[in-house]
Amino acid sequence: MRPSTSLSKRKVWQGFTQCITFLLSGPRHALGTVQSRPPTSAHFQLIQLKDIHKAFGQKRVLDGFTLDVPEGETTVIIGYSGTGKSVAIKHIVGLLEPDSGEVWVDGQNVPELPRRELYALRSHIGYVFQFAALFDSFNIGENVAMGLRKQGELDEREISERVDEALDLVDLPDVRDRYPAELSGGMRKRVGIARAIALRPKYILYDEPTTGLDPVTSAVIDQLMVRMREKLHVTGVVITHDMRSAYTVGTRIAMLYEGRVRFDGTIAEIQQTTDPIVRQFIEGKPTVDEQGVPGAVAAPV
Repeated sequence: MRPSTSLSKRKVWQGFTQCITFLLSGPRHALGTVQSRPPTSAHFQLIQLKDIHKAFGQKRVLDGFTLDVPEGETTVIIGYSGTGKSVAIKHIVGLLEPDSGEVWVDGQNVPELPRRELYALRSHIGYVFQFAALFDSFNIGENVAMGLRKQGELDEREISERVDEALDLVDLPDVRDRYPAELSGGMRKRVGIARAIALRPKYILYDEPTTGLDPVTSAVIDQLMVRMREKLHVTGVVITHDMRSAYTVGTRIAMLYEGRVRFDGTIAEIQQTTDPIVRQFIEGKPTVDEQGVPGAVAAPV
């Protein structure tokens, strides 16, 4: 069923609200101490979500969600629409708090951070919103510069140089004086990525970056995400239900199903899995193949 116009508008407005919350979330530096702990393994997991439970009213979205994001890799979270993928990553930056469970980033327990420390943590995380969430009344240069100006660490010349650098990295060197309405959907998504990388973050979170784009434009966005990892050495988390994109940009893939991680492994491992639920999703089958067993389960709608 095609979503209603009011639902689409509501999703866009939610994207703007979250963008405002994230970009205008206080100064980079903070005072005080934060709770911390040592890494749980020799290979430091920079982002860890531990037994996360989250419900909205009577609807339970996350039900024991656990995921480790290794340093320098891009972890892709896949799953059916409406299963809580975006909800999961919003916990990483404190846009949502879990009902129970722990969210650790750089040894800091995010739900327990005081506001100033949370704002300081956010300065190391770039967030690419599903609908780009650009501000129509600002030109592209002003959109990309917004987070830098809020940090208050650079003068205007340095901010201008950083904006040009970010736009060059996404192959949009000549658009800083244009407005979002003058750009295509794919170009707006690339500006959203430029705004994230202008902060020179340690992490980038991508919320369905190829949704609504044609296959060629989607492939361009995929290559940009790969470039960010290889050139800027950032750790990434990507939300998508596009398996072509997942295989291109990911080094690991986790599948969210019924509120938990159903699968977590490398590209090769997911392609070889025998889990019928996972195979149904990655192969786009309308029913679960239980090796010929009658009564296969239809995909959720």
